Amino acid sequence: MAQAGTTEERTPAPPARGGGFLGLRHWGRDRRGATTWRRGLLLAALAVLVALLLAFHAEVPNGVGNLGSLLETFLPWLGLAVPVLLAAALLRRSATALLALLLPAALWANLFGGLVTDRSGGGHGDWTVVSHNVAAGNTDVPGTIRGLVGSGAQIVALQELAGSALRSYETGLAGAYPYHAVEGTVGLWSKYPIGEVSPVDLRMGWTRAFRAEVTTPQGPLAVYVAHLPSVRLKAEGGFTVDQRDVSAQALGNAIQAERVKKVLLLGDLNGTMNDRSLAPVTSQMRSAQGAAGDGFGFSWPAAFPMARIDQIMSKGGLTPVDSRTLPRDGSDHLPVAATYRY
Repeated sequence: MAQAGTTEERTPAPPARGGGFLGLRHWGRDRRGATTWRRGLLLAALAVLVALLLAFHAEVPNGVGNLGSLLETFLPWLGLAVPVLLAAALLRRSATALLALLLPAALWANLFGGLVTDRSGGGHGDWTVVSHNVAAGNTDVPGTIRGLVGSGAQIVALQELAGSALRSYETGLAGAYPYHAVEGTVGLWSKYPIGEVSPVDLRMGWTRAFRAEVTTPQGPLAVYVAHLPSVRLKAEGGFTVDQRDVSAQALGNAIQAERVKKVLLLGDLNGTMNDRSLAPVTSQMRSAQGAAGDGFGFSWPAAFPMARIDQIMSKGGLTPVDSRTLPRDGSDHLPVAATYRY
């Protein structure tokens, strides 16, 4: 017995194991008796759903509101669900949800992991091309012209040329690009001679695409400039893409029938490489961004790019060595550029 006025010696308690927010002692049963494997089942189900959408996006039907094309337009953004669900799984302390999250994480990495890195070849190219939807409501046409001239591109394709702005582009680009052709609301400017020019019928009733033969120092090049119909997301009808899909088929047919071996397609396709409805075009052409870009290269909307709908594509052995977006100007699209080896 301890004497009065003295302090009783006590054996210090051992430190708690696994303390802290994510400590192991927090991963046992909760107040309701559920174990870490029984908690977070809803989170696990959501993780599996994201994985299924990534793995089988091509099976999502377009019959109702073109949901399949809408999903595929913004498919890379499904990856944001992984960190959100991860945070929720940690807060819920659910081992089941964490395990389920491995599925969407692995699938997203397989689909898009390669796009996160810089894929540019770093080698020398023969010439650079730029494609830009300059927007009918462009708020800074002179600035857009300065950016195009300053890009150093040898070939420039523009879409949505309208009204008096067309004359401004023709005048402003004439010094740097002695050759140009305009059909409807799309145009091509080049440092190299432009030969035969012919409209491409997109089945719209007016011209928004054409083919031109450009004579580069390395040889002939067939250049297609196109602006496919716009798409809309409506409360009634969903993702309206019918006219765009018809035009995509017409453009794909024209490119398939091309007689020149080396072919470039420059334009606003109002769709991404993931969108199945653009398969008549994308199935036969190679994306410069996918082959030689740095990151996803989203081009629209310019204020906060969320999708790559402005495309530079090729076939016939042209090799992209670099692909990038250019600085924002007065358009609601970012200009896109690519350098090629002939």
